[in-house]
Amino acid sequence: MSKEVFDELLGKVGPLITKVDTHLRMSIGPAERLAICLRYLATGDSYATIAFSYRVGRSTVAVIVKEVAGAIWTALVEECMPVPQVEDWRAIAAGFQERWEFPNCVGAIDGKHVVIQAPANAGSLYFNYKSTHSLVLLAVVDAEYLFRVVDVGGFGRSSDSGSLRNSAFGESLRDGSLQLPPDTVIAGSERRGPLPHVFVGDEAFPLLDNLLRPFPGRHLNRERRLFNYRLSRARLVVECAFGILSTQWRMLRRVITTSPEVTELCVKAACVLHNFLRRKTIDMPSRTPIARSTDEVTPTLCDAPRMGSNNATRQSIQQRETFCSYFNEEGAVRWQANVV
Repeated sequence: MSKEVFDELLGKVGPLITKVDTHLRMSIGPAERLAICLRYLATGDSYATIAFSYRVGRSTVAVIVKEVAGAIWTALVEECMPVPQVEDWRAIAAGFQERWEFPNCVGAIDGKHVVIQAPANAGSLYFNYKSTHSLVLLAVVDAEYLFRVVDVGGFGRSSDSGSLRNSAFGESLRDGSLQLPPDTVIAGSERRGPLPHVFVGDEAFPLLDNLLRPFPGRHLNRERRLFNYRLSRARLVVECAFGILSTQWRMLRRVITTSPEVTELCVKAACVLHNFLRRKTIDMPSRTPIARSTDEVTPTLCDAPRMGSNNATRQSIQQRETFCSYFNEEGAVRWQANVV
């Protein structure tokens, strides 16, 4: 992060983290408070190490990290990670079509386990299949490796499918309140009729009307193997985004010893900072300009209740078969036959 970018970030976050001087002591300035929080996110060093480097108390570092991480999320989320609207989804779909030759794709979805120290009296809530304790970061990523939707705080024992089912995003995906564009006919494939806009995920996710997953099994015919390859090729952007995130913010490569509440704030701050810095790299506006109606209420993602099974509907299965046929016929690319 260059000095200019740090100053820009300080201008956005500074008003939220500035403290008042008193006649007893001078407060720690916003620049130093921001630097302490960024140091923790970027290195994952212990509070004691950071306290020694900045000559402040360990408890002071703990308070600063919690407050500043929350302020970073509050200050940047509307600019760098707004709730996507219809035109935003269309722009994402155009990006996947251009870069990854996958039509009507509005994002790649996956989960990442953020390793934490086992909280007191938590039992097996945070114990995952890797035999560590973790929180789950569920994310939707676009073709430019930008996080569009994040959900942090799922228990480590939950699978990706369970995290999706219990998240506000999963509820909105199932009830159709995400404001996805209407079904669209793919250019050059008019005979197949309109196809829905979909998210792509791995085998851990259920097959839904707007969520594609690979065909299961090892003994698949060539057509299905080609479909799985094309889907996995588009889905890899979320894996790459997680790699970029953990490389920049190396807190995610260590065992985080803070409470789950503070860990959640830090992970959300790292995600929104990832978008803030990446937009500088790709020179991209904060969001797709859209015309807003004065009498239209912007939908929000609310807390979701528990939901039912992951059984796919006949419509979902038919849609996957249609995409499979498309990738093997008019949607085929010249090099895919050499890969599968």
